[in-house]
Amino acid sequence: MMGAQVNAADLLQQALSSNIIPNQEFLLQGSILDSAAENLLHRLRGLCDNVDASPETFSDIEMCFSLKLPTEKTPVMTVRVRRAQDVEAPLQLRYIGQPELGDRTRPTLVRSSLDIACTPHVIDFLTEMGFRLDFEYSTKGYMFRKGRMKITVSKILKNMTEPISQSYLVELSVLAPKGQDAIAEDMRIFAEQLKPLVQLEKIDYKRFAQMP
Repeated sequence: MMGAQVNAADLLQQALSSNIIPNQEFLLQGSILDSAAENLLHRLRGLCDNVDASPETFSDIEMCFSLKLPTEKTPVMTVRVRRAQDVEAPLQLRYIGQPELGDRTRPTLVRSSLDIACTPHVIDFLTEMGFRLDFEYSTKGYMFRKGRMKITVSKILKNMTEPISQSYLVELSVLAPKGQDAIAEDMRIFAEQLKPLVQLEKIDYKRFAQMP
């Protein structure tokens, strides 16, 4: 089992360094109180594609798995598995890399991202590889599209039914190949149109890791 754990981490690192995984995710995030969410949905209906149609809804369960070595305290790899609750669809296995340091003036967070459609056996496969489930949660909400941009307004739930807060998570994201940094400026311009209802920002995750 030790050999499988090391091999999985080494193979992924080789793929990343060789640009076998070309996808990048550009991301902005924010939140909005429940009482103001309807106003935001109305704004998005007017700004996004297919304004005459109702927004697409989704209801997912997301599971976070980590791979740890006996000699290490921090995971060598973390992946997520997403399962739709409202439609028949393949499970999604997702790898998300660390945010790029880059230029601080860059409008959005940028990180490597890989999504793969899988069968339900992916959970057994990860377990055999040495991954362990860290936590899981449910998301339920609305999805809009504006060209390549995806906008989600979602409620985070525990035990599938209980909201963890009185607000919605708002995410603006684009998956694109390396070298298409111009999309970040398009996202910044779109995010400006959602003010003052919601402030979409480039979140510094290291700041949360340092909190007591």
